[in-house]
Amino acid sequence: MIIAIGSDHAGLSLKRSLLAALEAEGHTLLDAGTHGEESCDYPDFAHVVSAKVAAGEARFGVLVCGSGIGMSIAANRNPAIRAVVLHNTTEARLTRAHNDSNVACFGARTTGAEVAMDSLRAFLGTEFEGGRHQRRLDKLSPTALA
Repeated sequence: MIIAIGSDHAGLSLKRSLLAALEAEGHTLLDAGTHGEESCDYPDFAHVVSAKVAAGEARFGVLVCGSGIGMSIAANRNPAIRAVVLHNTTEARLTRAHNDSNVACFGARTTGAEVAMDSLRAFLGTEFEGGRHQRRLDKLSPTALA
């Protein structure tokens, strides 16, 4: 599976852990940065990852910052993105099954590497259920909001 991944300086350590685990599992990673510990702006990385997912270059995106919240807000500016901050496997399964979320966000200051990876595995391994959930997603499209 092709996964786009990015972080700001606060999320770099957790991003590196997730990258290593995902690569070990055979996934192809598109690393949008950051690659250094200098202070940087999370929207820059959220926009790149979101664009790759929206364009179909990556099936899913993963974003990491201090809390995961800023990345989620920035990613959700793209109308093709449904980004969610994850703290556990239950949230990961439900957001994929019911919301067809396509970007997982994590807070490096709030979620440990093991919990993040377990949640990410659940996220990547859960299919969207469709049905009544699709009807609800349709109400989120830009044309429905007009």
